[in-house]
This record gives sequence, structure tokens and C-alpha cells, in this order.
Amino acid sequence: MPSYTAPVNDIQFVLHTLLKASHQDIPGYDELEADFTAAVLEEAGKIASNVIAPLNTVGDTEGCVLENGVVRTPTGFKDAFEQMKVGGWTALDCDPEYGGQGMPVLLGTAVGELFSSANQAFTMYQGLTHGAYSAIHAHGTDAQKAKWLPKMVSCEWTGTMNLTEPHCGTDLGLMRTKAVPREDGSYTVTGQKIFISAGDHDLARNVVHLVLAKIPGGPDGIKGVSLFIVPKYLVDEDGKVGASNGVSVGKLEEKMGIHGNSTCVMNFDEAEGYLLGQEHKGMRAMFTMMNEARLGVAMQGMAQAEAAYQNAVIYAKDRLQGRAVTGTQNPDGPADPLIVHPDIRRNLMDQKSFVEGARAFMLWGAYLLDKSHRGGDAAAEGLISLMTPVLKGFLTDKGFECAINAQQVYGGHGYIEEWGMSQFARDARITQIYEGANGVQALDLVGRKLATDGGKHVLAFFDIVKTFIKENEHDEALKKEFLDPLKRASKDLQAAGMFFMQNGMTNPNAALSGSYDFMHLFGHVCLGLMWSRMAKVAGEALQSGEGDAEFYKTKIATGRYYMVRQLPATSLHLARIQSGGDTVMALDAEAF
Repeated sequence: MPSYTAPVNDIQFVLHTLLKASHQDIPGYDELEADFTAAVLEEAGKIASNVIAPLNTVGDTEGCVLENGVVRTPTGFKDAFEQMKVGGWTALDCDPEYGGQGMPVLLGTAVGELFSSANQAFTMYQGLTHGAYSAIHAHGTDAQKAKWLPKMVSCEWTGTMNLTEPHCGTDLGLMRTKAVPREDGSYTVTGQKIFISAGDHDLARNVVHLVLAKIPGGPDGIKGVSLFIVPKYLVDEDGKVGASNGVSVGKLEEKMGIHGNSTCVMNFDEAEGYLLGQEHKGMRAMFTMMNEARLGVAMQGMAQAEAAYQNAVIYAKDRLQGRAVTGTQNPDGPADPLIVHPDIRRNLMDQKSFVEGARAFMLWGAYLLDKSHRGGDAAAEGLISLMTPVLKGFLTDKGFECAINAQQVYGGHGYIEEWGMSQFARDARITQIYEGANGVQALDLVGRKLATDGGKHVLAFFDIVKTFIKENEHDEALKKEFLDPLKRASKDLQAAGMFFMQNGMTNPNAALSGSYDFMHLFGHVCLGLMWSRMAKVAGEALQSGEGDAEFYKTKIATGRYYMVRQLPATSLHLARIQSGGDTVMALDAEAF
């Protein structure tokens, strides 16, 4: 069975050496002292390793079962969920007014990584609830927040988001679910939704569904969509759970992975619902959930890569296979361990350099969210909006790739279920698809985000890169090994942006044919920036003589690897982008 150990030291490095969290002028960050965050992460790590991780294989093999209209979760899930609730882990970064602990998103994201690495399917139950909580918190009336949020914060009730229907996925304007107004101000909601994660289960007393639907007579397409709170069971004025609400599970989806999470077809048969936000403005409220969820999914992709990498390293050190080409390394054994071989090292370094760079990128994104929401910083809001499709698309694509590479280290054993490596790949695969498939993320990035506010936010990112390079050019070692590669990669990104500007309006296919490459090009530059920053602060820590010198040396060496072995991919992506769309669009549909 695979194991998991929380990478507390590396997270602490990002929080305090890189981001200097407790010194940031953001409300609540003064509480994020190193001793405090270490205590939180250590305790979360114990739960992740000892409680949740052992259930990962259980959830994968048992799955969920629909019995008499109720979904039963795998063995051990209920007890573990109770421990999460009692420990307050579901409320870590929620509003204290509704029972939360009020911690920043930064800390919530760091802790979320540990839980997702340990057991992604299990952690989704509280993760979906957090997204629904955020939408109600941002768009609900005072009465709605008072009624629904306290028990969602505690996860006595859980939450979901209901978007997709059998005939429409990304194009939500085609949805058929209807919400007919009632005289008392509520609505009658009727329709069917599919792919609903945590749609029903036995972990909570009630499930609060957020459902997109159309009010008859409203505008056509997406402009006519509204968002509704539709609980599984009705709740009276005193907050007591009552009768069933015309919400039922049509079936459980049979999936490639995340078997421990109940992915449901949900039927709404004249269920009672309550408008959340304004009529016909449902997408505005839903995107509160989706943007948060996309950062969460980015984290899931990285988290699965971390868990898979940890196990691949253990196997590579233990498995004896062949002899090192430079001479025997294990003279007392029949063979040397796998890790002596250069190609195994390459594979592991690909994983390690991605995971650690991705962690820094992810936590920087969480920092930008806090700076925007807690600090009221409009520039941070624009920057994280730009970065969200990059975070989601790049980190999940590369996270899946890392999970596959970790499986490869095992050879044939990686393909055998008893070793558990296939689960990481199967669970990671969904991250590339849900909360907006990665092709849609790339289209959103190129088609919408780049031009937002006249391109102000992408120019701000370029300025961040240029300023960092300029301020540190005096450091010759940093300049040669990190700043010069970063500058070349940044120029590739700027050249790609210029190509879109010159061709996007006259030949949109030329731009959109390169959107996926642009998302990856942007992701590589972001990780290049993260690694350059980490190399700088690690070098400074080494010079100070304080802390773990071997940790800092390893950090810098890992960063060097990324800069010379991964970052040059930007030139390949640029060449593809500049080739335009003619070859992509050359064939008639009948020719495929």
C-alpha cells in the first residue's frame, strides 16, 4: 500500500522564506508565524498520514454504493469525516461569524494540499462544501447566510455545485433545468444534472445543492441562467431538517478514478429552491465557486504528483536492479538500487522540480487571493484572475504527467494494482477535466484574460519578471543559472502574446490554435519565476549560516535542473504558436 508523509518543511520554506507570510501587510497574516503554521501543518500531516491516507486504497477498491436511494461511502469514511469535523479542519479559513476559524486562504490551501495528497476522493466532500459556502457567503442575503452557512462550515451539512446536464457541459446556455416562481418567493426547480461530485452520501445530515436553472421568460442563453439553493431536505425556520425535497440520485457514475467520491446524476422533481443572488445573474454567483474550485483543482493535480513522487522515490531506493554504469554502488547486494541509474534520476528530477515549483506557484496564487479579498488590492485581483486558468490547466496537466512518470519508475509493478500507483494516475486524470476542461482554460486565457483591462494584468506580470531580473543581476551565479534562462523564457511568452495581438482579430483560428501551447508556455515561465525566487532566498539563507544548509543546497540544485531541463520547452511552445492555425484547421470535418 502506498504511504504519504506531509512535506511540512518544504511548505514552511515557501510560506516563510519565500513569501515571508507573517510580514505581509494583509489582514490576518500577522498570525501566520512560523511556529504557528508549523504546528497546524504538523497536526494536519498526522491526520493526513494516519487517518485519511490509509483509506485511499479502501475508497478506490470499494467505491460508493447506491442503496434504497441513499449513497453509502466506503468503509471508514464516516469516522474519518467525523474526525475532520471535530478537529475544525472543515472550517479553517471560513468566516468566524458562521463558526469558522478565519484563517487566510494561504493556510487553508497549504493544509488542503496535505489532505488531497493523502486522499483526494475523501477530501472532495469538504472541498465542494467550501465552494458552496463561498458562493452563499458572497451572494446570499443575511437570512440565507444565517440559515445555511453555520452547518456548512462545520460540515454537519455538505454542499455541491450543479452545472452540467446530459446534453450540455461547457455551453451552459443550453441548459433545460427550470425554476418556476412561487407566490411565497421560492421556486419550483425541475431538471437533471450529471457529474455532481459528492451529490449524495451518508457523511452529513443534509446536502445543500447549488443549482443553475432558467426562470421561464428570462433572456436566452447564458444570460438567462440563475442560481438556486436547493437542499436535499427542507429546513424549517428553526434550522431543523425536515421532509425530503424532491431531490434524488438517478444513479452513481462509474468512473476511471476518485471512486471514493460519490459522483451522481441528480434529479430535481419540483424541488423547492431559493434564489441566490439576482435573477439571471447565476453565472456571476457560480463563478465565485468555480474560481475557488479551479485553484483547488490545481492544488489537487500537484498534490497527486507529490504523493506519487514520494512513493516512486521509496521504490527507487529500495528496488535492486542492475549495476551503475560508473561502478558498483551496492557491493553487498546482488544489484544496485534503481536510483543509481541516470534515466531514473531524470524521471525523479522531472517530478521533484515540478512539484516544488508548482507548490510555490500555487501558494503564491493563494497569497494573491488573500491580497485581493482581504487586502482589497485590485491589482492582485486582476493578476490572480489572469493566473487562474494557468494554475488550473498547467498544474493538472503536469501533475498527471508526473503521476504517470512515478508509475513508470515501478516498471511492471506500477501497472499492478497491489502497488497502488495506478490510483494516483487515475485520480489525477479528472483534474484535467472537471471545473472546466483544460482546453477551455486555455481558450479562457487567450480569448478573455489576456485582453482584460486592455492587457493591463499580463503587462503587470511581465513587469514583475523584469523587475526581479533587474534587481538581482548583480548576483553572477543567480544571473547565469536562473535569471538568464528566465529572461529567455519571458521573451518567448511576450513574443507569443505579440503574435496573438497581430493575428487574433483578423484570424482568430490562428490565435486559438495556439492557446493550449500558450497556457503551458505561461506555466513554465511562472515556475521559472518561482524557482528563480526560491534560488535567491535559499542562497541568502545559506550565506546567513542559519537553518538547514543541505535543504537549501538541494533546493538550489533542483531549481537548476528545472531551468535547464524544463524551462527551454517555452521555445517549442512558441514555435507551435507562431505556426498559426492553417495546419490545425486544414482538414474538412469529413476527413477525420
